[in-house]
Amino acid sequence: MFLALTACGGAPNWVKEGAGNFNQDDSKAIYGVGSIVGIHNEPLAWEAAENRSRAQLAKSFEAYTGYLMEDYAASTTAGDFSKATEEQNVERAIKTVTTVTLNGVRPIERYKDEDVNSYYVLTKLSFKDMKEALQEAKELSQEARTYVKENAERLFEELEKEEAKR
Repeated sequence: MFLALTACGGAPNWVKEGAGNFNQDDSKAIYGVGSIVGIHNEPLAWEAAENRSRAQLAKSFEAYTGYLMEDYAASTTAGDFSKATEEQNVERAIKTVTTVTLNGVRPIERYKDEDVNSYYVLTKLSFKDMKEALQEAKELSQEARTYVKENAERLFEELEKEEAKR
């Protein structure tokens, strides 16, 4: 299949379309597209592209985005007001966090753009598989749910500490 995609001349449509909900061949599903460029270790590049594809798919379900913008501007004049000193500073910080467990996500296609050394992976989670995973999740005991919640909070705190080091 890989050879067929590259022989057509150009990237497949899913590379251009990106992640999202599609209904192809009467199979309702959510897709994620991940990519990476400039990695010479091919197995590592494929793995990174696949992980990024899974992350894109996960963001379809849940994503928390924190946004902060600081904007400072000043104008100073002195004496006869014929000259002014102006300064400005704008800073923006965005943090997006997605934490979700998705069972049944599978890579279904891969594409490599040889010209720019880019790797692309398409992952799929069918609605049927998602429903089955949600049903299993409902069957978790209260103890298991508490364990998952506590560990998610602990991991989020660790992420905050790592971000604070930057």
